[in-house]
Amino acid sequence: MITVHHLENSRSQRVLWLLEELGLPYEIRRYERNPRTMLAPPELRAVHPLGKSPVIVDTGTSGGDPRTVAETGAIIEYLVEAADGRLGPPAHRESALRYRHFMHYAEGSLMPPLLVKLVLMGVPIFGKAAQKRIQPMIDVHLDFVETELSARPWFAGDAFTAADVMMSFPLEAARSRGGLNEARPATIAWLNKIHARSAYQTALAKGGPYAYA
Repeated sequence: MITVHHLENSRSQRVLWLLEELGLPYEIRRYERNPRTMLAPPELRAVHPLGKSPVIVDTGTSGGDPRTVAETGAIIEYLVEAADGRLGPPAHRESALRYRHFMHYAEGSLMPPLLVKLVLMGVPIFGKAAQKRIQPMIDVHLDFVETELSARPWFAGDAFTAADVMMSFPLEAARSRGGLNEARPATIAWLNKIHARSAYQTALAKGGPYAYA
Protein backbone atom coordinates (compact mmCIF):
# COMPACT_ATOMS: atom_id res chain seq x y z
CA MET A 1 0.00 0.00 0.00
CA ILE A 2 1.16 3.50 -0.81
CA THR A 3 0.62 6.19 1.80
CA VAL A 4 0.67 9.79 0.60
CA HIS A 5 1.65 12.35 3.22
CA HIS A 6 -0.46 15.13 1.81
CA LEU A 7 -0.24 18.81 2.74
CA GLU A 8 -3.15 21.09 1.92
CA ASN A 9 -2.66 23.54 -0.97
CA SER A 10 0.59 21.94 -2.04
CA ARG A 11 2.42 20.05 -4.73
CA SER A 12 1.21 16.77 -3.24
CA GLN A 13 -2.15 17.23 -4.96
CA ARG A 14 -0.38 16.15 -8.15
CA VAL A 15 0.56 12.84 -6.54
CA LEU A 16 -3.04 12.09 -5.61
CA TRP A 17 -4.12 12.95 -9.14
CA LEU A 18 -1.54 10.66 -10.74
CA LEU A 19 -2.47 7.80 -8.42
CA GLU A 20 -6.09 8.19 -9.52
CA GLU A 21 -5.08 8.28 -13.19
CA LEU A 22 -3.01 5.11 -12.75
CA GLY A 23 -5.58 3.31 -10.61
CA LEU A 24 -3.03 2.41 -7.95
CA PRO A 25 -4.33 1.80 -4.41
CA TYR A 26 -3.31 4.38 -1.82
CA GLU A 27 -4.25 6.04 1.42
CA ILE A 28 -3.89 9.67 2.50
CA ARG A 29 -2.51 11.19 5.66
CA ARG A 30 -3.47 14.84 5.66
CA TYR A 31 -1.54 17.73 7.16
CA GLU A 32 -2.57 21.35 7.56
CA ARG A 33 -0.35 24.37 7.17
CA ASN A 34 0.43 26.68 10.07
CA PRO A 35 -2.22 29.41 9.65
CA ARG A 36 0.27 32.16 10.53
CA THR A 37 3.41 31.08 8.65
CA MET A 38 1.72 28.83 6.04
CA LEU A 39 4.56 26.34 6.58
CA ALA A 40 4.18 22.58 6.84
CA PRO A 41 3.70 21.21 10.38
CA PRO A 42 6.69 19.69 12.23
CA GLU A 43 5.02 16.25 12.19
CA LEU A 44 6.20 15.79 8.61
CA ARG A 45 9.79 15.61 9.84
CA ALA A 46 8.95 12.26 11.39
CA VAL A 47 8.24 11.00 7.86
CA HIS A 48 11.22 12.60 6.09
CA PRO A 49 14.05 14.75 7.52
CA LEU A 50 13.19 17.70 5.26
CA GLY A 51 9.69 17.93 6.70
CA LYS A 52 8.20 18.65 3.28
CA SER A 53 5.30 17.32 1.24
CA PRO A 54 4.78 15.35 -0.90
CA VAL A 55 6.28 12.23 0.57
CA ILE A 56 5.06 8.71 -0.09
CA VAL A 57 5.74 5.55 1.89
CA ASP A 58 5.34 2.29 -0.02
CA THR A 59 4.89 -0.71 2.25
CA GLY A 60 4.32 -3.10 -0.64
CA THR A 61 7.95 -3.34 -1.79
CA SER A 62 9.69 -6.65 -2.26
CA GLY A 63 11.49 -7.72 0.89
CA GLY A 64 8.89 -6.10 3.10
CA ASP A 65 10.84 -2.96 4.06
CA PRO A 66 8.85 0.27 3.58
CA ARG A 67 10.31 2.66 1.01
CA THR A 68 10.06 6.41 1.52
CA VAL A 69 10.22 8.62 -1.57
CA ALA A 70 10.33 12.44 -1.53
CA GLU A 71 10.31 15.13 -4.25
CA THR A 72 7.37 15.33 -6.65
CA GLY A 73 9.32 14.45 -9.79
CA ALA A 74 10.94 11.43 -8.16
CA ILE A 75 7.58 10.28 -6.78
CA ILE A 76 5.91 10.61 -10.17
CA GLU A 77 8.67 8.59 -11.85
CA TYR A 78 8.37 5.97 -9.10
CA LEU A 79 4.61 5.67 -9.58
CA VAL A 80 4.85 5.48 -13.37
CA GLU A 81 7.35 2.65 -12.97
CA ALA A 82 5.07 0.92 -10.45
CA ALA A 83 2.29 1.09 -13.06
CA ASP A 84 4.47 -0.62 -15.69
CA GLY A 85 5.22 2.61 -17.51
CA ARG A 86 1.67 3.84 -18.02
CA LEU A 87 1.54 7.62 -18.62
CA GLY A 88 5.32 7.57 -18.90
CA PRO A 89 7.49 8.70 -21.82
CA PRO A 90 5.94 8.05 -25.25
CA ALA A 91 7.57 5.66 -27.68
CA HIS A 92 8.28 8.38 -30.26
CA ARG A 93 11.70 9.86 -29.55
CA GLU A 94 10.76 13.52 -30.00
CA SER A 95 7.74 13.09 -27.75
CA ALA A 96 9.88 11.27 -25.19
CA LEU A 97 12.36 14.16 -25.20
CA ARG A 98 9.56 16.66 -24.66
CA TYR A 99 8.25 14.47 -21.84
CA ARG A 100 11.63 14.49 -20.12
CA HIS A 101 12.02 18.23 -20.66
CA PHE A 102 8.70 19.16 -19.06
CA MET A 103 9.16 16.71 -16.21
CA HIS A 104 12.23 18.74 -15.19
CA TYR A 105 11.14 22.15 -16.46
CA ALA A 106 8.08 22.35 -14.18
CA GLU A 107 10.08 22.66 -10.96
CA GLY A 108 13.51 23.52 -12.35
CA SER A 109 12.60 26.60 -14.40
CA LEU A 110 8.92 27.54 -14.24
CA MET A 111 8.25 27.29 -10.52
CA PRO A 112 11.18 29.33 -9.08
CA PRO A 113 10.09 32.80 -10.33
CA LEU A 114 6.52 32.05 -9.28
CA LEU A 115 7.78 31.19 -5.80
CA VAL A 116 9.82 34.40 -5.68
CA LYS A 117 6.72 36.38 -6.59
CA LEU A 118 4.75 34.66 -3.83
CA VAL A 119 7.40 35.65 -1.29
CA LEU A 120 7.45 39.23 -2.59
CA MET A 121 3.67 39.47 -2.28
CA GLY A 122 4.18 39.25 1.48
CA VAL A 123 6.82 41.99 1.61
CA PRO A 124 5.38 45.45 2.40
CA ILE A 125 6.39 48.56 0.43
CA PHE A 126 9.34 47.19 -1.57
CA GLY A 127 7.53 43.98 -2.51
CA LYS A 128 5.33 45.61 -5.15
CA ALA A 129 8.27 47.22 -6.90
CA ALA A 130 10.23 43.98 -6.87
CA GLN A 131 7.27 42.06 -8.28
CA LYS A 132 7.36 44.28 -11.36
CA ARG A 133 10.87 43.04 -12.04
CA ILE A 134 9.93 39.40 -11.57
CA GLN A 135 6.82 39.44 -13.77
CA PRO A 136 8.71 39.79 -17.09
CA MET A 137 10.69 36.65 -16.16
CA ILE A 138 7.44 34.79 -15.55
CA ASP A 139 6.00 36.09 -18.83
CA VAL A 140 8.89 34.58 -20.79
CA HIS A 141 7.95 31.17 -19.41
CA LEU A 142 4.23 31.66 -19.96
CA ASP A 143 4.84 32.67 -23.57
CA PHE A 144 6.97 29.56 -24.07
CA VAL A 145 4.27 27.32 -22.58
CA GLU A 146 1.60 28.97 -24.73
CA THR A 147 3.65 28.31 -27.86
CA GLU A 148 4.12 24.66 -26.91
CA LEU A 149 0.44 24.07 -26.14
CA SER A 150 -0.58 25.85 -29.34
CA ALA A 151 1.37 23.22 -31.26
CA ARG A 152 -0.01 20.08 -29.57
CA PRO A 153 -2.82 19.10 -27.16
CA TRP A 154 -0.58 17.82 -24.36
CA PHE A 155 2.94 18.67 -23.25
CA ALA A 156 4.63 15.57 -24.63
CA GLY A 157 2.51 15.24 -27.74
CA ASP A 158 -0.90 13.88 -28.73
CA ALA A 159 -1.50 11.89 -25.53
CA PHE A 160 -1.85 12.83 -21.86
CA THR A 161 1.21 11.81 -19.79
CA ALA A 162 2.74 12.29 -16.36
CA ALA A 163 4.46 15.39 -17.78
CA ASP A 164 1.05 17.06 -17.79
CA VAL A 165 0.63 16.14 -14.14
CA MET A 166 4.00 17.71 -13.32
CA MET A 167 3.16 20.91 -15.18
CA SER A 168 -0.21 21.35 -13.46
CA PHE A 169 0.95 22.90 -10.18
CA PRO A 170 3.12 25.73 -11.58
CA LEU A 171 0.51 26.62 -14.19
CA GLU A 172 -2.27 26.59 -11.61
CA ALA A 173 -0.08 28.83 -9.45
CA ALA A 174 0.53 31.08 -12.46
CA ARG A 175 -3.22 31.31 -12.99
CA SER A 176 -3.63 32.32 -9.36
CA ARG A 177 -0.78 34.81 -8.98
CA GLY A 178 1.51 34.81 -12.01
CA GLY A 179 -0.44 36.70 -14.64
CA LEU A 180 -1.76 33.72 -16.59
CA ASN A 181 -5.13 34.68 -18.10
CA GLU A 182 -7.24 34.40 -21.25
CA ALA A 183 -4.56 36.26 -23.21
CA ARG A 184 -2.90 32.84 -23.44
CA PRO A 185 -5.87 30.75 -24.63
CA ALA A 186 -4.06 27.47 -25.32
CA THR A 187 -2.76 27.32 -21.76
CA ILE A 188 -6.14 28.20 -20.28
CA ALA A 189 -7.77 25.55 -22.46
CA TRP A 190 -5.23 23.00 -21.18
CA LEU A 191 -6.01 23.93 -17.56
CA ASN A 192 -9.73 23.56 -18.20
CA LYS A 193 -9.08 20.20 -19.83
CA ILE A 194 -7.13 18.76 -16.89
CA HIS A 195 -9.64 20.12 -14.38
CA ALA A 196 -12.41 18.28 -16.22
CA ARG A 197 -10.70 14.88 -15.97
CA SER A 198 -12.55 12.50 -13.67
CA ALA A 199 -9.32 11.38 -11.96
CA TYR A 200 -8.48 15.02 -11.20
CA GLN A 201 -11.91 15.59 -9.70
CA THR A 202 -11.70 12.44 -7.58
CA ALA A 203 -8.24 13.37 -6.29
CA LEU A 204 -9.51 16.84 -5.45
CA ALA A 205 -12.41 15.43 -3.45
CA LYS A 206 -10.10 13.09 -1.52
CA GLY A 207 -7.30 15.61 -0.98
CA GLY A 208 -9.27 18.37 0.66
CA PRO A 209 -8.55 22.11 0.37
CA TYR A 210 -6.61 23.06 -2.74
CA ALA A 211 -6.68 26.71 -3.74
CA TYR A 212 -5.48 26.36 -7.34
CA ALA A 213 -8.09 24.12 -8.98
